[in-house]
Amino acid sequence: MVTLRPITRALVPVDSVAAYRVSAPNYDEFQSDREVWDLLQARPDNVLQITMPHCHAPDCGDILEDGCPEALAHATKQMELLKTNPLFREANNVLWVYEITSPKRPEAPQLGVGGFGLTSEIRTDKTPQGSIIRNEGIRPEKAEGRAQLLRATNADFGTVNLAVRDKQGKLLVALAKITHSRPCDFETLDEDQNLHRTWMISDDETVAQLVKLLADEPAAYVADGNHRSAAAAAMGLEHFLTVFFPTSRLGLEPYNRLLPLNGVSPDEFLQKLSANFNVKPLGAIPPYRPASVHQIGLYLKGAWYELTPKSGSYDPANAAESIDSDIIQRHIIDGILGMKDARDKRINYVGGNKNASYLVARVDLGEYDLALSVAPVTMEQFVDVCEQNLFMPPKSTWFDPKIRSGLVIALLD
Repeated sequence: MVTLRPITRALVPVDSVAAYRVSAPNYDEFQSDREVWDLLQARPDNVLQITMPHCHAPDCGDILEDGCPEALAHATKQMELLKTNPLFREANNVLWVYEITSPKRPEAPQLGVGGFGLTSEIRTDKTPQGSIIRNEGIRPEKAEGRAQLLRATNADFGTVNLAVRDKQGKLLVALAKITHSRPCDFETLDEDQNLHRTWMISDDETVAQLVKLLADEPAAYVADGNHRSAAAAAMGLEHFLTVFFPTSRLGLEPYNRLLPLNGVSPDEFLQKLSANFNVKPLGAIPPYRPASVHQIGLYLKGAWYELTPKSGSYDPANAAESIDSDIIQRHIIDGILGMKDARDKRINYVGGNKNASYLVARVDLGEYDLALSVAPVTMEQFVDVCEQNLFMPPKSTWFDPKIRSGLVIALLD
């Protein structure tokens, strides 16, 4: 059973113009603080001034250290200003239906229902029967950083993406009926031209129907936002902000790697690959994106190669070991390049909002020696890992499109 509860007090944009001005990508979608600062210059009203307060500075040279006391104090101040900002209004005891239409999949919008999930239902060592199943381990320092922001603002901006099977399609049908019954309350395009539309739900009958549909689900899987939910739990909060999406409508993009050779010569690197991979030279072709799992692209010295894991390089019965990100971490990043810890700062993880051309450009500029391009994890792989009570390899899932920050803010006071 999965519990969905209405938001007691929420701040939402007053209209679509306001939604565009105030909404922003989540804090973890940026490659650098400069990207955050640039967006704040273009749209100074957006909530990055609170979710990334260290970057809310008059000059990029004035950017603070993330999580420092001065940044948290600034978040507190900006939150108080936001509560009286005419671009927002307060909504009480509400759920919301959230639709995201990607230009990559315009025929199948991502459709979900938002509200509060319960921290008590998160599966941990202490709660092994929990119905909310995480897909990765928690880095305490990262969760604490989010918790500090929750304390400083007394508001939850960090919406967690939870996936549910919805095997009979009842949830999807109910949500589609709502979206077809009336115009949305507000909508906005994001930086990648995904259309975000929101319907606020407050009538008792519809709220009860949606709560019942979620209660019929045996489990929910954390697709995005493990540390956001962990931060709420660490603070002792009863709930966290979330949207439940049927798995049939969730999209996945690749999570690629940019890497140094760490003193290994290109020829030696290619020779060592042959122990665990079949290596097929592709030459100087256009930027390469693998078509399916277990096809891995390697860009090295101006040429592409296709790597196929050999039999015995992973255990097919182990859902986590079968993920390409785990295979390349064990056999390439650790086995050849000597970076055992996936958190090694020499590894640059490149999310699905950057394409293979971006990888080529960074290598050709000499910033990195090589790039690894993988196919997106499939939804079946993702669910199998969760069902086996395992964790996804670090930086292996990039759900796309992402939930927009600032469209629904939960006030915690």
